[in-house]
Amino acid sequence: MPALVIAEHDNRHLRAPTLNTVTAAAKAGGEVHVLVAGSDCRAVAEQAAKVSGVSKVLHADAPQLADELAENVAAQALAVAKNYTHVFAPATAFGKNVLPRLAALLDCAQVSDISSVESPDTFTRPIYAGNAIATVQATDPIKVVSARPTNFEPAGEGGTAVIESLAPVADSGLSKFVGREIAKSDRPELQGAKVVVSGGRGMGSAENFKLLDPLADKLGAALGASRAAVDAGFAPNDWQVGQTGKVVAPQLYIAVGISGAIQHLAGMKDSKVIVAINKDPDAPIFSVADYGLVADLFEAVPQLVKELG
Repeated sequence: MPALVIAEHDNRHLRAPTLNTVTAAAKAGGEVHVLVAGSDCRAVAEQAAKVSGVSKVLHADAPQLADELAENVAAQALAVAKNYTHVFAPATAFGKNVLPRLAALLDCAQVSDISSVESPDTFTRPIYAGNAIATVQATDPIKVVSARPTNFEPAGEGGTAVIESLAPVADSGLSKFVGREIAKSDRPELQGAKVVVSGGRGMGSAENFKLLDPLADKLGAALGASRAAVDAGFAPNDWQVGQTGKVVAPQLYIAVGISGAIQHLAGMKDSKVIVAINKDPDAPIFSVADYGLVADLFEAVPQLVKELG
């Protein structure tokens, strides 16, 4: 039987982590179907149908699905789950909200945050803040799996999947959408950026954090932060990179004033090239850095910006 991927979207666009999850689902063997549950989201279903490797798109459209409330999306997935060997979702805030509910409704164990698919029933996932890799075998008839997007290449275009309409489930009445605060930025989205510039506690203040803006502008980079910087109020919460924040794997990651605690390393150590700037030569960040600069960041960053200019 095929695998099902629950699509993450905003009713207009298919979000990038869904493409990575399609790749993960394809590695489990068999066909891949995508569930698009939303409101007035036909455009998303059409985008999903063009994804390479997808053979069918299930389209459920109703007002109660508009805001991807976990209770309703999980119920929609439950309605079709018996037709699949696997149900995948990205290991993002969306997937972490929906999949545990679905797993509970199916009375099966969830396999979370996988980094590879070894066979249809065996997966690897990081544990102990990424310091060890666990191999997990799932024995449930339906495997409920969240995939770490940064560990799988995004599926490309070229698909010609059929779109099948589903009867939407009734509103669960268990929750309601109140509002959403969306950070608006001209910069790339953090988890999908090819270049990330992150600051840590060493930045000293929110005002000093602005020192990273010219560097990010020169490189077309997204801005990130360590948990220590976020907790200190230097940067907004949605910039946090780490085990309890966002996991990124850009082509270039520049860590400025970040000591390199395990929690932070778990969120960025898979970056292709890591550059660290820190005045402490013994900072743990240098153990994972490809290039390290022992210097005062308040002198080094402006000089770097000047050289890039």
